[in-house]
Amino acid sequence: MTLRERIEADIREAMRHRDSARRDALRFLKSQIQLGDIAQGKPLDEPGVADVIAKQVKDRRESIRMFQQGHRADLVAKESAEVAILEEYLPTRLSTEELAQLVQNVIKEVGASSIRDKGRVMGRLMPQVRGKADGAEVNALVSQLLESGSGPG
Repeated sequence: MTLRERIEADIREAMRHRDSARRDALRFLKSQIQLGDIAQGKPLDEPGVADVIAKQVKDRRESIRMFQQGHRADLVAKESAEVAILEEYLPTRLSTEELAQLVQNVIKEVGASSIRDKGRVMGRLMPQVRGKADGAEVNALVSQLLESGSGPG
């Protein structure tokens, strides 16, 4: 079952159970996927759908941060619930240890020895971690490891 099919089935299930929060979050997600289809001019593939989901999660986390600053606990709770729903459709997140190991492997593969090689490392690494790790976290870890000289000597 594709992500798209799973989302459709889960919308129907939420409607049957009268779970309006879940139904609304998934309907909005479905509309964003359809907008992605239109923008691309053809239906999104599985990684494309996963990217839309990841973007929606990221957007909601940003909203949560802003609502917290504005002391809007009601909206923080709503957005947090939607994040939890959307995260069900993302691949399992990499642990910090798994991510660090993957970064070190890529650094060795490309022969990176300094921060100047960061672009090559990121270019090789990001397709492997797409949807499984936050890009900012990956960026910070790559910078940290390259600056500390964890690459080949």
